[in-house]
Amino acid sequence: MSRSRINGNFIDKTFSIVANILLRIIPTTSGEKEAFTYYRDAQSEGNYAEALQNYYEAMRLEIDPYDRSYILYNIGLIHTSNGEHTKALEYYFRALERNPFLPQAFNNMAVICHYVRLSPL
Repeated sequence: MSRSRINGNFIDKTFSIVANILLRIIPTTSGEKEAFTYYRDAQSEGNYAEALQNYYEAMRLEIDPYDRSYILYNIGLIHTSNGEHTKALEYYFRALERNPFLPQAFNNMAVICHYVRLSPL
C-alpha cells in the first residue's frame, strides 16, 4: 500500500473518531446530529456516488447556512474530481452565496477556469 493511501486512511479514521466524539459532546438538535452523521459518513467513505447521496441528505437536514456552505463545497469537490466542471462551479457558487469566506472555493473555481481554458477543444 502506498504511503499516501496509508496517510489517507489515517486521516479518514482520525476524522471519524473526532467526529463521533464531537457528535456526542456538542449540544445540538437531533436534526443537526442526523445531518452531521450523513456529512461524516460522506467524508469518510471513498465511494463518490454514495458520498454524493450522503451530502444531498445532509443538505436536506442541515439548516445552518455556514454548515450548508461546506456541504455544497464538498459536493463541488466530488464533481471536480469526476471532471464535471460545470456542476462543480455551480456548487462552489452556491457555497459562496452562503459563506463568502471560502478561499478554497475561489481557488478551485480558478483552477477549473484555468484548466478549461488550456484544454484542447
